[in-house]
Amino acid sequence: MANATGNKLLEYRGRPLRRLDNILYYGSMADKYIIMMQVTDTKKVDDMDVATRVSVQLQLTDPDLKSRDRVVKKTEKSGLYAAMDVASVWLERALSAK
Repeated sequence: MANATGNKLLEYRGRPLRRLDNILYYGSMADKYIIMMQVTDTKKVDDMDVATRVSVQLQLTDPDLKSRDRVVKKTEKSGLYAAMDVASVWLERALSAK
């Protein structure tokens, strides 16, 4: 998949993954749910900042709801890998539930 400028868009397990500063959005706004992950703490490894604490929220995408009412569930994970793992499970389950 590519965007309007022809750049390849990042995906994880077949779903879009977007980054804005220290916030990652996983999923599509066209779906009923999306995951928001916020990196709340980092540490330096060589010359890179590595996430050590990540807040994960499963949110409804309904624009008519207030932001606090959109949150369905939330957790905090140590590291981006653990956060992505729980995010993909939560999103898959939420989108497949009828």
